[in-house]
Amino acid sequence: MKLTAPDVRMSGSVFLHNENLEDEEIDILSLNKRQLLKYRPMIQMIFQDPFSSLNPRMIVKDIIQEPLNIHTKMTGKEKVEKVNWLLEKVGLSKEQATRYPHEFSGGQRQRIGIARALATEPAIIIADEPVSALDVSIQAQVINLMMDLQEEFNLTILFIAHDLSVVKHISSHVAVMYLGEIVEFNTVEEIFNNPQHEYTKTLLTAIPQPNPEGREERKKERLDSKKYSM
Repeated sequence: MKLTAPDVRMSGSVFLHNENLEDEEIDILSLNKRQLLKYRPMIQMIFQDPFSSLNPRMIVKDIIQEPLNIHTKMTGKEKVEKVNWLLEKVGLSKEQATRYPHEFSGGQRQRIGIARALATEPAIIIADEPVSALDVSIQAQVINLMMDLQEEFNLTILFIAHDLSVVKHISSHVAVMYLGEIVEFNTVEEIFNNPQHEYTKTLLTAIPQPNPEGREERKKERLDSKKYSM
């Protein structure tokens, strides 16, 4: 997203596949702010903390409408209709559009963040630990909402998480990172049923198991793989 500058000591590239430019791939990291503005509507983000990612001085309508103000030429009426439609899509009502973020719960705030991310009809949404700051009882609601929206809008979601139960539930493919490098990439079934890298195995053995049977074997596996930092 280039919201912060990439570390110049690190290697790597970020390419965006643009079907509108004869299958050209654009290196995001090579673009300046003005050049990147053209591609912003295609890539949006849902942030980890719903309490700090929404401007407390703006009402919900203005928060969701801001991307439309920047990236579209919609009329005022069209923007209002789009905002109301987005609120409905994420399980909120248009009557809530004139409220401030502090009037909502954490789960509702994250729904507002999701509506804002959907405003420009992106191809990719980066979800950075989007449920880790929410109560467990609310996490499932937000995750199921994201899965429904992914199917309805044909979205690609890059879902970043440490909670492997969430990863298993929402993902089709999983990339496991260790020390800043992707060490294993495969389908969710292969990652959870047939892990290849030792760090992946370490992560899986760290999942709490309510069944006391096999406890000693799991403990031994954790000790064998303790050289990998969690």
